Amino acid sequence: MKITGKERRKKIHYRIRKKVKGTLQRPRLSVFRSNKYIYCQAIDDVNGVTLVAASSVDAEIDKSLNKTEQAKMVGQLFGKRALERNFDRVVFDRNGYLYHGRVKALADGAREAGMNF
Repeated sequence: MKITGKERRKKIHYRIRKKVKGTLQRPRLSVFRSNKYIYCQAIDDVNGVTLVAASSVDAEIDKSLNKTEQAKMVGQLFGKRALERNFDRVVFDRNGYLYHGRVKALADGAREAGMNF
């Protein structure tokens, strides 16, 4: 039986999640990438709470840009919102996606906004 790309990503995601845990002091920056949009959120796994979220659906993101540039803006928006909530350290959860393209652009944007990971 052939493994689909979605199943492969899920297996990688479970392998990552065994090691990556988010706390209130250092939440987990989780990334989800669909074909049209990209979403990210800071998650406190101890309490099971989302602290901050940003996505390319938000009104602040310029829809005329290409998806990679939008992902970078999402990272910058996330970083700005996280700093307003008084945390700048996160653990990065790429959610089984390759650290390349839009996922990397989001991470770079968050770093530019002052996030450390």
